[in-house]
Amino acid sequence: MSLRTALALSAALLALAGCGTAPASMMAERPSLGARPHSTSELRALPAPRNRLDVAVFNFQDQTGQHRPNENFAEYSFAVTQGGASILINALKEAGGPDRWFNVLERNRLADLLQERQIIRANRSEHPGPDGQRLPPVAPLRNAGVMLTGGIIGYDSNVLTGGVGASFLGIGGSTDYRRDNVSIYLRAVSIATGEVLVSVTADKTIYSVGLQGMANRYVGWNKLLQIEAGVTTNEPRQLAVRQAIEKAVHAMVLEGAEKGYWAFADEARGQAVIQEYLETRDGEVPALAAAVAPQSGPGSASDGTRPTGRL
Repeated sequence: MSLRTALALSAALLALAGCGTAPASMMAERPSLGARPHSTSELRALPAPRNRLDVAVFNFQDQTGQHRPNENFAEYSFAVTQGGASILINALKEAGGPDRWFNVLERNRLADLLQERQIIRANRSEHPGPDGQRLPPVAPLRNAGVMLTGGIIGYDSNVLTGGVGASFLGIGGSTDYRRDNVSIYLRAVSIATGEVLVSVTADKTIYSVGLQGMANRYVGWNKLLQIEAGVTTNEPRQLAVRQAIEKAVHAMVLEGAEKGYWAFADEARGQAVIQEYLETRDGEVPALAAAVAPQSGPGSASDGTRPTGRL
């Protein structure tokens, strides 16, 4: 068999394989639970709270208005996930691990919740119970003391691009990379006064890397064999947004505790975690940070008026 015939046969087999389902079946994977990044483990490792906070999340929107970057044609898909509220709620449920920091109250789908409660009221008013007696009214909704709001406020693509390549005697390779950046803001607002208690920001970089190799060889005086292969890896945007939100929740807990809005059950351990956070945030711990006790006054943890986040 000649070389030309072998190459033609190989190309035909590749074309047939591309039209079939066998390669897709070979690469298919079973569904799995979501990966737990380092930010989730850090959030779960927070010391236990003195009192659990009742918080409400109404929305956490994509405020960038940006579409997915594409140099060839217009993209109508958004650059970042539109499920920021769902990610934030999950991060709040993860905070503190078994010793949860937050009781998260459903407000993102409040209309659906109220409609279902209306159906229950109608059924209880029109139909008696098993013993013929009227059923009791629906229990009241639990109210929150703190509202969490904010959003994804920035997505910058191609913040940094670059690459490198080399070839020798027709054999070579190259790599290209690109860095994007996503920014989120998170605020904790007092329901009683409307005061913004804590406001934090978090950024996360998103890397895309492409590797390509090639080889060119003459197999005859007028026959050139060319081989190319490559792979591209894109960091998931949804995972980057999740990590940024979890980092913001972690920072919000520590900054609120440092300001005295809530407190740790173990104050000594809590102060050690706060000092470590301040070193990371500012590069140094203020001289009086460890000596000054949490502030007292209306709404502080010391007077007991707002440690639980309930009104």
